[in-house]
Amino acid sequence: MATDRLQFHEMGIDDRILKALADLGWAQPTLIQEKAIPLALEGKDILARARTGSGKTAAYAVPVIQRILTSKQNVREQAVRVLILVPTKELGQQVQAMIRQLTAYCARDVRVADISGKADLSAQRPILMEKPDVVVGTPSRVLAHLSAQSLDLQASLETLVIDEADLLFSFGFEADLKSLLCHLPKIYQSFLMSATLSEDVQALKELLLHNPVILKLQGSQLPDSSQLQQYSVQCEEEDKFLLIYTLLKLHLVQGKTLVFVGAVERCYRLKLFLEQFSIPTCVLNSELPVHSRCHIITQFNQGFYDYIIATDEQVLADPTTTTAEAAEGKGKKKKKKNAGRAKDKEYGVSRGIDFQNVSNVINFDFPTTVESYIHRVGRTARADNPGTALTFISHTELPLLAEVEDALIGDNTECALKPYGFKMEEIEGFRYRCRDAMRSVTKQAVREARLKEIKQELLNSEKLKTYFEDNPRDLQLLRHDKDLHPAVIKPHLKNVPEYLIPPTLRGVANPMSSRKRRRREKPKPDGVVKTTFKDFRGKNPLKSFHYTGGRSRGGKAGKS
Repeated sequence: MATDRLQFHEMGIDDRILKALADLGWAQPTLIQEKAIPLALEGKDILARARTGSGKTAAYAVPVIQRILTSKQNVREQAVRVLILVPTKELGQQVQAMIRQLTAYCARDVRVADISGKADLSAQRPILMEKPDVVVGTPSRVLAHLSAQSLDLQASLETLVIDEADLLFSFGFEADLKSLLCHLPKIYQSFLMSATLSEDVQALKELLLHNPVILKLQGSQLPDSSQLQQYSVQCEEEDKFLLIYTLLKLHLVQGKTLVFVGAVERCYRLKLFLEQFSIPTCVLNSELPVHSRCHIITQFNQGFYDYIIATDEQVLADPTTTTAEAAEGKGKKKKKKNAGRAKDKEYGVSRGIDFQNVSNVINFDFPTTVESYIHRVGRTARADNPGTALTFISHTELPLLAEVEDALIGDNTECALKPYGFKMEEIEGFRYRCRDAMRSVTKQAVREARLKEIKQELLNSEKLKTYFEDNPRDLQLLRHDKDLHPAVIKPHLKNVPEYLIPPTLRGVANPMSSRKRRRREKPKPDGVVKTTFKDFRGKNPLKSFHYTGGRSRGGKAGKS
């Protein structure tokens, strides 16, 4: 029972932190917070495995803040006492934001600095000279400051946190981590937070932790079917575009939605395709400036956008095209096209980032690994909220689907992806429109859109940075889902004639412009998630397409 669980006010936490927790609307701790916070306050080293969305950040942030407040009851000189290592710049900003929220009533006593951004070391040096209590950064960035002697941890560090520990290795930070450890004191408290306990994490445990408490919470890597519904649709390339058009234009998918694709080029191809039908979307990929990426995520969480098209790129597994290397290689001829375009190797969307109240995840392109599938789908059904995952899969990807199902099923058959068969002839009337739109999205249009978006976001990120610092309200008005328009837009595609809507969907679908509807709707309070894939009568509109059943793997899922 919930009443038997340990509450925040029973943990010996400072009243100022409790007040901040109340402001965040956290009535009681999550399981990882309930177990980890008391142990951390006792001074124990902790290795915690808990799935994404379980509240790991606050599980280490609360005891870290409490320890700083306790130590400052005695007169002590200002120093860097806590180092938090993160794998991505986006997660660095997110951790800093969380700590600032938790220290809203003690901001003078607990100062935090995020140095994971791309600013020059010289620009960040003055921040570190003030010796903030908490420093957040990627291993490479922290090591650069330690080597430049703008950061010193040898004498003052009391706590080391490694967040998303398993991801640090996949991002190629192993060498940086080992070098960084030489700059730390012999005695300090350590937290390792991870979604999985890989061999790399186990090796890190031996290196960093002393008699740690190991918390293995939530054996299942994804929520069960009562909270997360997972579906797969077997379809080939053209049908992917036809289905995504039908789902979004007829508003069969309701609530905030993440659409994952496999490459940057696919990101813009899908955005331009949806532009043809006046469906606004944001793109999120490693080529955009970090400030723009974080701003897009913040506004998405605040409800500014319904759809984000995100890349889940494999550049991280082989981080050969880093920003620094691209800069060094300017003027050298590249063998591959676009090889000179800098990608940020410290970019990650499917892991770590706290997308809030995501109702749906759509895998437009099937993920290449089981881990990637789990991390993508883990963006929805977080905490106690419901969620839906829909995966498009071609006949050549059926072996990958089998791998994912084998990993998810285990002893629980309910975790398998349920196959959905669409009776494609019911939406055949939309096919000519989709083909018309696809013809407009040429390779040249995609290249132009890619360049235009990057230039536009660089302007937003760099040129206007100072202005937005002085005028934060104007930053709220900056949008990232504007049409790019390199392809010819055909006005007739914007509207959907009634006769084209399948009879089974009439009265369920709402093809009218969502922008007008949103003006009339009052925004829902934070924490309210729309029920997904459902019509206004509480039925599932996807089932109005003929559901053929079929085998869960290898078999045909209906006509496509």
